[in-house]
Amino acid sequence: MASVRTAKRALLAGLTCSSIAAPAIALAATPLPKPSSPLLWATIDVCNTPGHPDTIGIRGSMPGTGDAQQTMYMQFVVEYRSPTGRWHYLPGGGVSGFVAVGSGSSRARQAGQDFAIRRSTTQAYTLRGVVVFEWRLKGRTIAQDVRATRSGHSAAAGADPSGYSAATCTIHR
Repeated sequence: MASVRTAKRALLAGLTCSSIAAPAIALAATPLPKPSSPLLWATIDVCNTPGHPDTIGIRGSMPGTGDAQQTMYMQFVVEYRSPTGRWHYLPGGGVSGFVAVGSGSSRARQAGQDFAIRRSTTQAYTLRGVVVFEWRLKGRTIAQDVRATRSGHSAAAGADPSGYSAATCTIHR
């Protein structure tokens, strides 16, 4: 998965296939998230600060659906920009597992993950985050979405400095 566009296509293709296999009654009985919700976002909230040297922090927000039976999950991914301008997975551990963030009955939930970046002596790294969002019902994924980090979001906790929000992060030599 070299880009968010590729990741989103793959996730949506998988979701379409799983939706076809799922009983229509089960999908009709549970509310689905709204992809256009302003509560669905990803941002960088930590970028190589004195308190977090050589670290990128990725934070996401996802809306609940009102259904307490659903559980919401996030997965955090670090990508680097190559000299050609394309985004690629960061080798060596830039992917978290899926993190349970709460019940679908919540209006919205936020979560985040920090990643320590091994500094290169020869180059600077331009990084971004990608967050994969999943809504699950009884262990089955009923909806997924993917967002790349953007600036202008308000993290509930963990930002360094407080209120920090960015689309990319550069780790210098």
